[in-house]
Amino acid sequence: MKIPSSRHLARRLGALLLPLALLLTSLGAKAQIIRDAVSWSHSVEDKSPTEKVIVFSATIKGDWHLYGTELPSGGPTPTSLIVDKIAGAQLVGKLTASKKPIEKHDPNFDMTLRFYSGQVSFRQTLRITDPKAFAFSGAIRYMVCNDEQCLPPTNWDFTIALKELGKVAAAPAAEQTEAKAEATPTAEVAQPLTVDSTQQAADSAAVAPAEPSNAASALWTPVISELKAYGDRALSGADSGLLMLFFAGFVGGLVALVTPCVWPMIPMTVSFFLKRSQDRKKGIRDAAIYGLAIIVIYLALGLSVSALFGADALNNLATNAYFNIFFFLLLVVFAASFFGAFEIVLPASWTTKMDQKADSATGLVSIFFMAFTLALVSFSCTGPIIGTLLVQAATSSSGFLAPAVGMFGFALALALPFTLFAIFPGLLQSMPKSGGWMNSVKVVLAFIELALALKFLSIADLAYGWHILDREVFLSLWIVIFILLGLYLLGKLRFPHDSPQEKTPIPALFLAIVSLSFAVYMMPGLIGAPLRAISAFAPPLKTQDLNLYKNEVHAQFDDYETGMAYARQVGKPVIIDFSGYGCVNCRKMEASVWIDAEVKKLLEQDYVLITLMVDDKKPLAEPMVVQEDGHEVKLRTIGDKWSYLQRVKFGANAQPFYVLLDHQGKPLAPSRAYDEDVPAYISFLKGGLSEFASRTK
Repeated sequence: MKIPSSRHLARRLGALLLPLALLLTSLGAKAQIIRDAVSWSHSVEDKSPTEKVIVFSATIKGDWHLYGTELPSGGPTPTSLIVDKIAGAQLVGKLTASKKPIEKHDPNFDMTLRFYSGQVSFRQTLRITDPKAFAFSGAIRYMVCNDEQCLPPTNWDFTIALKELGKVAAAPAAEQTEAKAEATPTAEVAQPLTVDSTQQAADSAAVAPAEPSNAASALWTPVISELKAYGDRALSGADSGLLMLFFAGFVGGLVALVTPCVWPMIPMTVSFFLKRSQDRKKGIRDAAIYGLAIIVIYLALGLSVSALFGADALNNLATNAYFNIFFFLLLVVFAASFFGAFEIVLPASWTTKMDQKADSATGLVSIFFMAFTLALVSFSCTGPIIGTLLVQAATSSSGFLAPAVGMFGFALALALPFTLFAIFPGLLQSMPKSGGWMNSVKVVLAFIELALALKFLSIADLAYGWHILDREVFLSLWIVIFILLGLYLLGKLRFPHDSPQEKTPIPALFLAIVSLSFAVYMMPGLIGAPLRAISAFAPPLKTQDLNLYKNEVHAQFDDYETGMAYARQVGKPVIIDFSGYGCVNCRKMEASVWIDAEVKKLLEQDYVLITLMVDDKKPLAEPMVVQEDGHEVKLRTIGDKWSYLQRVKFGANAQPFYVLLDHQGKPLAPSRAYDEDVPAYISFLKGGLSEFASRTK
């Protein structure tokens, strides 16, 4: 086979790298105040003069979901009734929901969870014992999550007035006794208990808080303006999910261009438009309309997916075990096709009809049908890319527009060459000719599809608890796949449609080095290395049997004022880590960033690390009543207190959230949210140390 020119090889190098770029594309989330994920109201149903039903109605917005009343321990906070005061009445039974919850295994929490979306009501029965003394107040405690983040447990306060009950009468003594027997621990009655804090570091035992533990303390003074003065992107930045999804779609479109189904169509189609009219301007216009028609077709596909399923259904579908098994099998079938086992094509009658429509129609309609024919003919090559892109859109938190934005990026990349080559026809002469190199692109895509297929199988495996694809098995398969890819690029493996290769092209050599090096990089993961580059794809580290890695970072304090007092005593700056027991991204940061040797050294030796769990359910010694946005808010648990601190002092309520402080509680640098960029995190910590040193002087 003739060795291609260096220019053609460079293009080939770019074409083969694009699938790897698509594989490693991931979405991030910014910390910001989110206050309206759920709206609550209450009403009273008149069951009888002696029994009333209090109905708490919740409207859950967007792609958030509200957890049910019964959840396994160690997971997110269940919805529950907190009673601050009850007189002249007794609770009967437990808090019950108006509909059956969605129940499925959550791979992030590794447990089966029950939750609601849309609208749901919770009912609590009251038996009236003394109408004249009636009083009932408390809160609904709840927690909401979406696919990217969880908000800390929140209380919605309520007070039921006697006039809301309508006609009332005292229940007979026998019924009151029965009500006491039926009462359940679902309703948490607030009572003063001593806070049982986690064991602190040994050298902190004698340190007493220098400031009172309430919101009036100087340490609680808001510093939102100071953070914004630093250009704090975690507070002011919008979610970049749609932009990243557009980029992923655009990269996918570029990959589709260099497949055998699309690449040969470019010169043929452009030449057709330029020759069909003596007017070159008209030919360019028609080619541009052709490109626009491609965009419209794929954009319509994205909008149709959103309209048919909706954002909530897409999210549920993307995490559904059956769907992930189906997509695993589908990608394996496409990979086998790309390897050359068989050819997947849509029914010939479809393309024949489109060709006939294009021939019989005129003007814009003819061009549209030509674009539709391209979409059908290229399906065998573009199908896996489009399917993967739609799944990525479904797992995005960007809602209804996500599939459309992803498909727009894909279509734009696919349509650009037809317009550009029509405007600059001379470039057609420099295009690499179709040949054996295009089959090499298909085979590389087949290896990438196999790797992606394992990700979908992993989701199903975690959901069912099969434990057939634990982390070491997953990594072993990926290592083998990328070793085989490297051998293929070196010419050591050949497939049915490959052309004979006498020598290894230089670009293929470099790509083989990348693939084989990636396989070697993953090998330490078999004994527990974190492997930050693929942490979003591999199963959790806890699924691995052999884990020799013990280099974890633990906070010195779990109390804000105590930790600040100790920092003043030892003369070190403070890093506040707002975290949660149910925060998945917090665990990712701890496993991929904090384990870095330099980050670990900075956190343990140069800072006082205070981790505040916003979902800590241990009650405060006594409830605290504070003001927030002109309303009274009652803080009942330690988690409530730290969540309030994060909202009021720092203007955020998503976790993880990191902020560096001096001894007066003033920020030393802009805050940081979830971001697995280790060098940036090191710069963040070192910048805080420099600022602290200058203030200390």
